[in-house]
Amino acid sequence: MSPCPRTRRVLSVASECAPLIKTGGLADVVGALPAALEPLGWHTRVLLPGYPGVLAQLAEAGTTLRRVWATEDLFGGPATVRRGVYRTTGGTGGTELDLMVLDAPHLFDRPGGPYSVDGHDHHDNHVRFAALSWVGARLAVEGTADRWRPDLVHAHDWQAGLVPSYLKYADCDVPTVVTVHNIAFQGVFGPDQLDRLKLPTWDFHPESLEYHGLVSTLKAGMVHASRVTTVSPSYATELATPEFGFGLEGVAAMRLDRGEMTGILNGIDTAAWDPATDPAVTPFSASDLAGKDANRGALLAEFGLDPTGDRPGPLAVVVTRLTHQKGVDLLCDALPGFLDAGGTVAVLGSGDPGYEFALGELAARYPGAMGVWIGYDEALSHRMYAGGDLVLVPSRFEPCGLTQLYGQHYGALPVVAATGGLRDTVTDATPENLAAGTATGFSFGDVRLGAAIDAGGLGFALGRAADLYRDADAWGRLRRTAMTTPVDWGTSAARYADLFGELVG
Repeated sequence: MSPCPRTRRVLSVASECAPLIKTGGLADVVGALPAALEPLGWHTRVLLPGYPGVLAQLAEAGTTLRRVWATEDLFGGPATVRRGVYRTTGGTGGTELDLMVLDAPHLFDRPGGPYSVDGHDHHDNHVRFAALSWVGARLAVEGTADRWRPDLVHAHDWQAGLVPSYLKYADCDVPTVVTVHNIAFQGVFGPDQLDRLKLPTWDFHPESLEYHGLVSTLKAGMVHASRVTTVSPSYATELATPEFGFGLEGVAAMRLDRGEMTGILNGIDTAAWDPATDPAVTPFSASDLAGKDANRGALLAEFGLDPTGDRPGPLAVVVTRLTHQKGVDLLCDALPGFLDAGGTVAVLGSGDPGYEFALGELAARYPGAMGVWIGYDEALSHRMYAGGDLVLVPSRFEPCGLTQLYGQHYGALPVVAATGGLRDTVTDATPENLAAGTATGFSFGDVRLGAAIDAGGLGFALGRAADLYRDADAWGRLRRTAMTTPVDWGTSAARYADLFGELVG
């Protein structure tokens, strides 16, 4: 009889982790992937900064934290790593996360979000997240006081990009995987900080730490990691091009050519995101859509929109950061035609003040037809997916995107630009795909076919969606296909497990 294989250990290093701290899809991935990997023989501990809000939530949940590592001087002050299992209820099974929290008040005990306050980045972000990376590396080298040492380290985005570098300089053979969630954010700082951050000046050259005379933590991670992953297959190939590589296309092309960079599509946590059990909405499913209609009516009322049904078009929802990348200017140009044709729009988001103002102006032009909520509210986002007929994601580039997956799962059919993970996850409602029963939404602007991501393409896609909405039978079939298409972590977690197994041996 062969011996039972032991559970392998993963240290996941990240600046965000849902549901404790979230500014985007990175947090959802870090929070959901551990549970998907556990049945495949990989137990994950997540190393997370001890932001005040995180510590408060852990205390409120009664999570016991025990010290497992400490230092007297972490780039300017003492720091402690404390470990505990955080449990919360919700959906069908709630969440259980094995956390290691880096409690370093001189770095993380401050007002604002994880990266900024009052719209301005913290001046020492490069120090704060180099410290997170350095501690992640020390845990891999030394292990913890409770005799835990990872077999592999999974580092997420620029905030954890220096983990592979610190392990290289420590001559540690623990393999590393760096996942690029968004290459537009690269963690750049000056070479005068190398000594302060325990980085060797001898490795400051173009093949390693140097990035156009500066240091990029993301580049360092992409160069030094055992493997690099991105959050969708299309994004992996896009990163090797000047249009999408943001100056790192050379590094991406090198690792792609060597077979050392792959795209693994994100999934969603279908325990937390399940319309049949979601406590934030009236329950419904692909086989019983009565609750979907109730959620639609409630959402119209919540946004102060026409609840009488006099507008014949679909209700489109937008849940996004209000930035140029997300194509908010395209929305502002394309939505008047959709609204004039009888559509209704509800927007949730915040970001660029100019876009916030433009959307507010548009809502004022269409009272009862368009509502805007500036800010973010997690429960409201659930209600929007549950009540919407469409979810609009016209991003100029999108590494993966989770919004369209939430929309599909909740019967809000996505209208997306055909880029990155949006292309990989949404099958356009062409006549051929509708006939084959494979369509899950609407897409426009596939640059591979010479089409531009612009307001004209978005407007045309909205028109196609509005036309199909008038055919109740066709719309119902399309909605059921979208809702029953798998969007969970099953397939993607297996790919991560295979990659980890290949590296650990």
